[in-house]
Amino acid sequence: MRRCFWNQVWLVGVGVVIVGSLAWAQQPGPAVLGAAPGKPGSANLPLKRIVLFSSGVGFFEHRGELVDDAQVELRFRTENINDLLKSMVVFDEGGKVSVVTYASKDPISRTLKSFAVDLTPNPTLGELLNQLRGEKVRLEAPNEIIGTILGVEVREVNVGDKQVQKVEFLNLLTEAGIRSVALEKVSAIKLVNEKIDSELNKALAVLATARDVDKKAVVIRFTGEGKRQGRIGYILETPVWKTSYRLVLEEGKPALLQGWAIVENTTEEDWNEVNLALVSGRPISFQMDLYQPLYLPRPMEKLELYASLRPRVYEQDLSRREREFLARAADKAAEVAMDAEREEADEAAATRGLERRARALAAAPGFAGAPSPGAPPMEQAKQLKADGGFAFRRDVPSAATATQLGEAFEYQIQTPVSLPRQQSAMLPIVNAEVQAEKVSIYTPSVHPKHPLLGLRMTNTSKSYLMQGPMTVFDEGAYAGDTKIQDIPPGSQRLLSYALDLKVEVAPESKGKPEELVSVQLVKGVAYISRKYARSQVYTVKNSADKVRKVLIEYPYDPQWTLISPKEPAEKTRDMYRFLVEAKPGEPATLAVEEERTERQQVAITNLDDGMIAIFLQAKVVTDQVKAALKQVVALKAEWQTLQVKRQQLEEQIRVIEEEQARIRQNMAQLDRTSDLYKRYVQKFAEQEDQNDKIRAEIKAVTDQINAAKKKLDDYLMSLEVK
Repeated sequence: MRRCFWNQVWLVGVGVVIVGSLAWAQQPGPAVLGAAPGKPGSANLPLKRIVLFSSGVGFFEHRGELVDDAQVELRFRTENINDLLKSMVVFDEGGKVSVVTYASKDPISRTLKSFAVDLTPNPTLGELLNQLRGEKVRLEAPNEIIGTILGVEVREVNVGDKQVQKVEFLNLLTEAGIRSVALEKVSAIKLVNEKIDSELNKALAVLATARDVDKKAVVIRFTGEGKRQGRIGYILETPVWKTSYRLVLEEGKPALLQGWAIVENTTEEDWNEVNLALVSGRPISFQMDLYQPLYLPRPMEKLELYASLRPRVYEQDLSRREREFLARAADKAAEVAMDAEREEADEAAATRGLERRARALAAAPGFAGAPSPGAPPMEQAKQLKADGGFAFRRDVPSAATATQLGEAFEYQIQTPVSLPRQQSAMLPIVNAEVQAEKVSIYTPSVHPKHPLLGLRMTNTSKSYLMQGPMTVFDEGAYAGDTKIQDIPPGSQRLLSYALDLKVEVAPESKGKPEELVSVQLVKGVAYISRKYARSQVYTVKNSADKVRKVLIEYPYDPQWTLISPKEPAEKTRDMYRFLVEAKPGEPATLAVEEERTERQQVAITNLDDGMIAIFLQAKVVTDQVKAALKQVVALKAEWQTLQVKRQQLEEQIRVIEEEQARIRQNMAQLDRTSDLYKRYVQKFAEQEDQNDKIRAEIKAVTDQINAAKKKLDDYLMSLEVK
């Protein structure tokens, strides 16, 4: 059962996973250059289905009849071979896929070096002949000379009186002996050895084919008997399909939305009556170089060489021989058991694989011919095997239909599409009524005076609208252009398409002074709350003959709280939108008011007297906070008074020390026995006594300062008043 199943389905390439929901219809592909029917045993699988993705890839499916052993040849652009190798899926309904072959892309330098004649470095004639040393050649120089190449040498030949020219000479061994012939005199050279001559021609052919990089043939071979169906699918790079829309507005009627898909056939093959699907999803797609052969560098190891030794024969240990005999017997028994277990495991694995495949296909949308969901797993597997593989629904109504595919969205063009190569087409994909309410949208950054005419459109169609341009027609006349982003069914978007010259908006900013909200004292820190307010007033003037609904956009700032109006009509990540109904000839106003409360933390000791005075007079500050602030002012004043006293004492010491420095300088100039010197000594002693007394006072004041500071700190840390 396992062999039968895998003989039917082959996945060619890397990274291809078949899931029932993919259903061959969810893939696209470009750039196929066409099949080449007409060869013996060849088959033609025409292009039948294309699925284009908005991520820039396409899935192409070829389907057709196979007869006996057959092969299908497709031609691709060289740059598409990597995508082909990564994604190709091949299916033979009643036979099996034999092999997929394509021209190799081994580096040309590596290929050329494999020939007996190396053309890699673009050799000159002399260098080429040097490679052919020992080969027999036939020359015309101008007479015929037959000989074996010894080599090419360069000689200096006198040209004129003083000039020297280097000339290449071909040295040959002929029947008459060694001859030297100047290459410039040789008009023709023929290799006598046909094998070497063939190698040279093959190398030249490789160089010629290397230039043909535009198109490569890929041959898929099928083996089987009788008539049956075959399929080939692959993913290739394609242009992103685009959308454009028309929106028709009529008074008293729902808006009519018409959507078009723009598709380009940039391949080298005409699309003839193909089933086309357009998918708006964004599957992850990447390129990988699978076409270029890769070679890993390997280290060169040398054999260890030793002097030759005479061989010795050693007798075997008897106990070891017995253990080996028993081990061989046990290994043989184990091998038999493992073969039986492996056979059972393979059968069970094949059964589980078919069961999983049956469940996946039964759950996949759009899969016709899937096994019955209520059947037992093995019964589903048997049904799947009997059906012969994949089958897909075509029961869709005429015209384009839209279908949800997981996170993606598909437009299925029901009428087969024919599009010549290198041409584009517009295909209708949406034709539905949608809800559209006219509004004027005022954004000062777009236009400071006039709003834009716009629409609040709800996608009431069942289609996923991809991003694209939209042309608006109002009462049969062109009204303007807009652009939409992706809109899922049921979603609403705001669109603008023209300037509304009949409505004017005049904004005016009004500032308000900051306001003290509260003061709290907690453990030495003052928490001060202030409230800031701002106001923006819009005056709307409507000169039209009908009521205008004007949406005014106002920047949203999370730091500010909206006070009035209480709620906006709409809110985005960056904007409030407020709705104003402006009657003809009557100015309408909108006042947007916001508040922001800012909380500041300041050490109480850093509050200056002016700030404390403001807090003591503020009505919002509680009596408890005011009393605490007064006590802080008193303790702080006591501490600061002691600090001033210590500074005064330190200043006295500084003055005395300056006087003593002057006395020392004078004493150095006097005789120690003079009266003036003795008076200086006495005064110096008196100043020292005074310094000792002041320093004692400084120490006492410092102790008082520390006590006052501790008293202040203890009081501040004990505060917790609001």
